[in-house]
Amino acid sequence: MPQEYLLFVDTETTGLPRGWDQPYTKEPNWPYIAQLGWAVYTVGGEQVKADQDYLLVPAGSMPASAIAIHGLTPAFLQEHGQPPHVVLQRLLSDLETYQPRVIGHFLQLDFHVLGAAFERAGLPNPLLALPQFCTMTATKPSLPNAPHERHLRLHELHELLFDEALERPHDAYVDALATARCFFELQRRGWLTDDILLGQLPLTAPVAPVRKLGWLWVLGVVGAGLLCILYWILYG
Repeated sequence: MPQEYLLFVDTETTGLPRGWDQPYTKEPNWPYIAQLGWAVYTVGGEQVKADQDYLLVPAGSMPASAIAIHGLTPAFLQEHGQPPHVVLQRLLSDLETYQPRVIGHFLQLDFHVLGAAFERAGLPNPLLALPQFCTMTATKPSLPNAPHERHLRLHELHELLFDEALERPHDAYVDALATARCFFELQRRGWLTDDILLGQLPLTAPVAPVRKLGWLWVLGVVGAGLLCILYWILYG
């Protein structure tokens, strides 16, 4: 059934995951969310609501490299941050109420850090059952006048479409609204068709890879045991 609503989401985090293929329960693989912003729109482009907040993160989890990008210091988050489950519950409510298509720029990161955050908070993860779309992977080099043969960063896409700089990038609320603005402009120009919108493969929760060496070791032990039994039967 076609979605009547779109939810644009963005996160600012304590960094990137150590491994993209690790389950959400694997600690400390998945970074923590320091700021979460989202906005709900109708498919026609009318904003229904928007929300954002800062989240408390564990002590020592915010490296200087992440602060250099978004400016969210431990002291700022300690003063302004909310318990993660409080903010996540608000997002969860909107996801369940509007049943939207979830859209982000570099959605892979938002999707997975939210999945890990829901897991830590003991909340259900509705993202797994909702359709998705990533404006980053859809706008690689196919856009007219795209400056690089790679995925465009959000501020680059915004500048390409509107010929103006994105003010306050790496603010989750600003970026969520900018993603919405870019999405609807891509549609207006005919650069984002229904085939493109519906053609992306959905993201799924990661599953820990099988440790091949471990399985080889087990098979070796079993094989050795069978050989011992066979030897005992024949010559014992």
